[in-house]
Amino acid sequence: MSDLSFTHLDPLGRARMVDVTPKEATHRRAVARCKVVMKPETTLAIANREVKKGDVLSVARVAGIQAAKRTSDMIPLCHPLLVGSVSVNFDIGDDYVAVEAQVDTVDRTGVEMEALHACAMAALTIYDMCKSADRGMVIGELTLWEKTGGRTGTYRRPSSEPVPDGTSEKIQHGASGTAHKATSDAVDGTGAPSHPPAHAPADEPSNVSEDTTVVASSAANVVES
Repeated sequence: MSDLSFTHLDPLGRARMVDVTPKEATHRRAVARCKVVMKPETTLAIANREVKKGDVLSVARVAGIQAAKRTSDMIPLCHPLLVGSVSVNFDIGDDYVAVEAQVDTVDRTGVEMEALHACAMAALTIYDMCKSADRGMVIGELTLWEKTGGRTGTYRRPSSEPVPDGTSEKIQHGASGTAHKATSDAVDGTGAPSHPPAHAPADEPSNVSEDTTVVASSAANVVES
């Protein structure tokens, strides 16, 4: 038998919601990532905002934020949480769009499922927006990248494990083609990032300067702000 204990089962093996009422509310954060693999022509259409349904990444970002707030409605044993902040960012490669979602809360349980749900729904929205042109897109590599807070402390995905490429930089190209860092959208509506970039540990400063120059790939490596 495994030493793992499944807290969502009672002694008789019946599903239950874990009782978190004795816990103290603390700050918790989770980061999830995934990737939508597609034709290079599709990434180019997304980057140039030429998809007929509209601005793909703007719609996908809103879908991810909405999904984070509605996670307990979709996953039966998740607790309804006071979600304090959600950011959803994208990176366009030659033949993929990488998605990253970060969720913060001050509550009695973690927001791992909220981050994963946000990431998955943003990816599904990208598929929905582009499916008329590319039905062969594949959504994969949905991964909990980092979580902080709570009884179990900090988890970061080991560097030895396979990782989605290209999610650490959020690049935007304006009309002139000049690259610069994109700004995260947060639920609190301030428009300012409420956290360090997720590629840097939450308790360490990022080593990426604001004036980092990025060489564009053949698909333009464009991400909307």
